[in-house]
Amino acid sequence: MSRRVSLPGADELFRQTTTLSAVPSQTPSPIEDMQTAPINNNAGKKAVRTTPRRRVNSFDKSPSGRERHDEKITVYLSPEELYDLEQARLALRGDLGLAVDRGRIVRESLAIIIADLETKGDQSIIARRLRGK
Repeated sequence: MSRRVSLPGADELFRQTTTLSAVPSQTPSPIEDMQTAPINNNAGKKAVRTTPRRRVNSFDKSPSGRERHDEKITVYLSPEELYDLEQARLALRGDLGLAVDRGRIVRESLAIIIADLETKGDQSIIARRLRGK
C-alpha cells in the first residue's frame, strides 16, 4: 500500500469555472468579444468610456448584504478611521444586537451615500463634504 497522497492534475486545478450569480451576465466572454468586435481604426484617439454606464434602478439601491462578492477594492484607512469603524461594529453588536462585519458596514454606508447623492445631487452630504462645506 502506497503512502503517497493522490493529488488532482493541473487540468483539474486550472479548469474553467462558472460563478453563480442572481443576475445573468450580459457581457460576452473575452474570446467571443474579440471574434465579433469590429477593428477600431481610431487607435490614436483616447476613449473616455468603453462600457456603458450602469443605470441604477430601484432594485439595485439596497446593498448586497451577506453573500459572496467577486469584486474587490482596497481602501487604506488611517488608524483613527479603522478604530472608528471597529467601534461602530462593536456598538452595533453590543447596543443593537446586530452581528455585522466591517465590510457589511461599509457596503451599507455606500448604499446610503449613493442614494443620497442620487436624490439630492449637489446638496447631498457627500458632495458637500468633498467640497469642504
